[in-house]
Amino acid sequence: MATTNFQMKVTEGQLGYVLQDVPHITDYIPNLPTYPNPLRSNPAYSVVKQYFVDMDDSVPQKIVVHKDTPRGVHFRRAGPRQKVYFTPEEVNACIVTCGGLCPGLNTVIREIVHSLDYMYGATKVLGIDGGYRGFYSKNTIPLSPKIVNDIHKRGGTILGTSRGGHDTVKIVDSIQDRGFNQLKFSGDLSFPFFFVFQEIRKRGLKVAVAGIPKTIDNDIPVIDKSFGFDTAVEEAQRAINAAHVEAESAENGIGVVKLMGRYSGFIAMYATLASRDVDCCLIPESPFYLEGQGGLFEYIEKRLKENGHMVIVVAEGAGEDLLAAKNERDASGNKLLQDVGLWLSQRIKEHFSKEKKLLITLKYIDPTYMIRAIPSNASDNVYCTLLAQSAVHGAMSGFTGFTSGLVNGRHTYIPFNRITEQQNKVVITDRMWARLLSSTNQPSFLTHKLLDEAKKEEGPQSQLMDDTTNIADAKTGNKEKGNK
Repeated sequence: MATTNFQMKVTEGQLGYVLQDVPHITDYIPNLPTYPNPLRSNPAYSVVKQYFVDMDDSVPQKIVVHKDTPRGVHFRRAGPRQKVYFTPEEVNACIVTCGGLCPGLNTVIREIVHSLDYMYGATKVLGIDGGYRGFYSKNTIPLSPKIVNDIHKRGGTILGTSRGGHDTVKIVDSIQDRGFNQLKFSGDLSFPFFFVFQEIRKRGLKVAVAGIPKTIDNDIPVIDKSFGFDTAVEEAQRAINAAHVEAESAENGIGVVKLMGRYSGFIAMYATLASRDVDCCLIPESPFYLEGQGGLFEYIEKRLKENGHMVIVVAEGAGEDLLAAKNERDASGNKLLQDVGLWLSQRIKEHFSKEKKLLITLKYIDPTYMIRAIPSNASDNVYCTLLAQSAVHGAMSGFTGFTSGLVNGRHTYIPFNRITEQQNKVVITDRMWARLLSSTNQPSFLTHKLLDEAKKEEGPQSQLMDDTTNIADAKTGNKEKGNK
């Protein structure tokens, strides 16, 4: 049995199998001609045992199961298909990058261009200058394998980016006027991306819309991780190492490092675990308090007496309840936050100056913009390559309104609504956070009441551990129980 809405198609099978499938151009333009996939004659694929992905291949969202557990939600496996819906000569593709910078954006651009040209023989590819508003206010940038050959060695994006500037009608007018038939987004894949897809479908345009989800904070649900995250964690080590050297070199030295993480503390958590020099990690998901028994000040004093120095890592969204709200938002709709690193550093200095118990030396390091502006590392370069190739294969196969993403180690096509329905957050009742607490030996700062509330409200951090999927909701495309 299958049901369809504009966001995704849901197919049910035996033993509780549910396929949350992505839209296809033929859903609203029937009887389109198909063509043999050019990969059949591509020398690079001549040694491949099986060229194409079977149309019935799917990837489970949940792989840790019990013997009587329903098979649960699956996503369509990414990869090339035997038939394509665009000839190489017909393809007129455009690429746009939006939102904040992230390591790997240039790699994604490069690999989309290379994949279209080298795999499918499609040479008409243009870049949109300056994000969403570039569709209607700026000129396009011609892209070829020669132009993009070395851009993966640079940070940022050669296409430029911006926040805001989204006007659905103007964007789709531009797509229609310029004859684009493949649109690849990499950036802020929130509602603007969906509205563009919806308007394209409403007008009945033969345009495949593919997204590659970008967020350095790793706060996108469903997928294993977002590109640029590994690079951010690796680069954060330099700031933590510097803070440790500064702290260790002074009597009662304290190093405070602020890392990215507006709503999700993954970078701070993984950077702390990787470093082993951090004594305390503060993230948005775990409340903390400063004064009194069991508070941060008491812990700092204890560590300084034991070790003579300490390092604190704080995510930019941590302790928001302790800071005065600004009630302002940026052009992308993100809440503007006060600098928690500066605030925390000042409060620590004031406390120990007032108490006169210890004479401290505190150094504050904020590497956030340095981290997001660097080129991607080797791991992220490979990941970006595979994400870009998957997006190209999907668009050529006629799929639309999807993002390519890694689910349980397999590349998949995910319906757009699944990655925008909520944010992925660190679950402080999960094993990973417990591992961090045991590594730093810091207090959890949670009262019994807060801990009980966290256990009731928060589901498993990882899709691998999700044993609470509500199959009825999965069939209708609603949010899944227990998946925060």
